[in-house]
Amino acid sequence: MAQLDLQKKLAILSDAARYDASCASSGTTRRDSTKGGLGSTEGSGICHSYAPDGRCISLLKILMTNFCIYDCAYCINRVSSNVQRARFTPDEVVQLTIEFYRRNYIEGLFLSSGVIQNPDKTMEDMVEIARRLRQDEGFKGYIHLKTIPDADQALIDQAGLYADRLSINVELPTDRAVQAYAPEKSPATIRRAMGKVSDKRAAQKDRSYRGKRPTKFAPAGQSTQMIVGADQSTDATILGQSTSLYQGYKLRRVYYSAFSPIPDATAKLPLVKPPLIREHRLYQADWLLRFYGFDVGEITAARSDGNLDLEIDPKLAWALQNRALFPVDVNTTSREMLLRVPGFGTKTVGRILQTRRQRTLRYEDLLRLGASVKKAQPFITALGWTPGAMTDAANLRARYAPPPEQLTLL
Repeated sequence: MAQLDLQKKLAILSDAARYDASCASSGTTRRDSTKGGLGSTEGSGICHSYAPDGRCISLLKILMTNFCIYDCAYCINRVSSNVQRARFTPDEVVQLTIEFYRRNYIEGLFLSSGVIQNPDKTMEDMVEIARRLRQDEGFKGYIHLKTIPDADQALIDQAGLYADRLSINVELPTDRAVQAYAPEKSPATIRRAMGKVSDKRAAQKDRSYRGKRPTKFAPAGQSTQMIVGADQSTDATILGQSTSLYQGYKLRRVYYSAFSPIPDATAKLPLVKPPLIREHRLYQADWLLRFYGFDVGEITAARSDGNLDLEIDPKLAWALQNRALFPVDVNTTSREMLLRVPGFGTKTVGRILQTRRQRTLRYEDLLRLGASVKKAQPFITALGWTPGAMTDAANLRARYAPPPEQLTLL
C-alpha cells in the first residue's frame, strides 16, 4: 500500500471519527500552564463540542487508525468494509496535537481507534500517546480516550492517570443486539471494564491514614456511546438501559448516535434509518431523566409503541398527556412541578423560586427570568395571566407540532 502523508491521514482519520459521539471537556479539574507546561482545560479555544454549561470546546477528534480486526455489522470501519485505511503513529498524534494547540485551533484531544493486531497493542499505543503528551510535552489541555474493554485492565488503569475522561462503548441498547451485530464483542466484558473504571474513580475519594488522596483518575469521569436505530429497540428500552448505566457506573454522560445504514451492510441489518431528530429527542429525554425528576415510564407513555414523539419535545408530550395537572400557579406550586412545565428550564425555575420569595410574579416577569412563555402559556397562571380554556383546547398540540411538509420525489 502506498505511504500516505500526514495531511492525507488526517483527512481520512478525522472523517472516520465522526461516528464517535463527541464529549465536551466540562467537569475535569482546573489545570493551566501559567507555572510551566503547555495548554489548559479552561478558556475558549477540528471538532466543536458543547459543555452542559453552554461553552463551545474545540477538540482534535481523530481515530488512531481505522484498521480494525472486528467485523461489527453497523461499523463503517469493520474489517470487511471497503474503505480507505490509514494509521497514525504515536509520534504523529503527539505532533498533531501539540502543533494544533500552539496554533490555537484546539483545546484538547479526543482519541479513539479501531482495534489493530489485538486490543492490548491498540490500548498500549493510545496510553503511550497520552503519557507522552502529559509527561514529555507538558500538555495540560483536555484528553479524552475511548478505551477498549478487551484490553488488559492495567492498560486501562494507566489510561485513567493521563486522560481527563475515559469512555467504553456499550455499542447497542441490548445484549441481544450486540450478540447479533457485533458477535466478537462481549457485553459482560464491556460492563466489567466499565465497573472497574467506576470502582477506580470511587477509590480516589478515599484518603490514606495520613490524609493523602490517591492519584487522580479520569477526573472528568466516564461516559459511553450507544448506537440507536441499528436494531429494533424502542426508546423506552434505550432510556431504560441508559438509566441503569447512569446508576450502575456513575457515568457522566450516555451519548446517543443515530445509525446510518452502510450500503454493503444492509444484508446484515434491518433497513431502519431513524432521522437525526430521534437522536435529538433521546438527548432531551435523557436530560429530563437526570435533571427534571422524570422516569422512563412517564417520558415514553405518550405513545403506545414505547417510542418518543418525534414532532414535539418529550416534556411537552408529557404535559399534553397530563393536562389535568395544569395549569399551575408559578407563585405557589412546588419546584418539582415547575420543572415539569414546558418552557421552564432548571435555571428559570431557580430564578422563579428566588424571586417569588420577595414578591408576587407577574406574567411579564417570566420573560425577564428566561422562560419560554409561548410554550408555557397553556400550563401556568401568574398575576395578570390565566390560560382560560387554552389548556384543554383540542388543537393545543397542533400549535406546537411542525406543519406538514411536501416530501421531495428526487
